[in-house]
Amino acid sequence: MCIVCRGRSDKKELVRVVKNKDGEVFLDKTKKANGRGAYVCKSKECFEKLRKTRALNRAFKCDIPLEIYEKLGEEIENC
Repeated sequence: MCIVCRGRSDKKELVRVVKNKDGEVFLDKTKKANGRGAYVCKSKECFEKLRKTRALNRAFKCDIPLEIYEKLGEEIENC
């Protein structure tokens, strides 16, 4: 389920962001990394709303660096 639009999709159609037990936040291209995961649709609309509302900060209950949002934006553009 996308954390922005709450739409349900197949995992292949979503991008996964993970926060591991060491507090590192990164894009999980394998979709199998250990840690707390959050999924986002591969649509520009969801990404813009994600960045505007800082939804990853709420999902992981911590401040997420802007570079994570930038990497996520690049990943969505490449899809």
